[in-house]
Amino acid sequence: MTIGLTHYLFVGAALFACGLFTMMTKRNAIGILIGVELVLVSSIVNFVAFDRYLARLDGQITALFVIVVAAAEAAIAVAICINIYKNVATVDVDAAAQLRG
Repeated sequence: MTIGLTHYLFVGAALFACGLFTMMTKRNAIGILIGVELVLVSSIVNFVAFDRYLARLDGQITALFVIVVAAAEAAIAVAICINIYKNVATVDVDAAAQLRG
């Protein structure tokens, strides 16, 4: 049995579903960020799978996409956590509901 593109896409879809479920059920900001991480890892799995099996992208371009996704995710996640903790003094998302405008 060989591992094909559909197997990688299935793994990516499973990671996306787990991340979405985690984001919807967790109340802690750190847990939600773990869910966001899973969603972004699923996009990285898809980038690499399409690069390997469709060969339309160069490997260096795919690596650049992976680095950009990881950097953007880290910067946004840290900024959101710091702002919530600075304003509310907790990482509980329900306590931060008062920040709505």
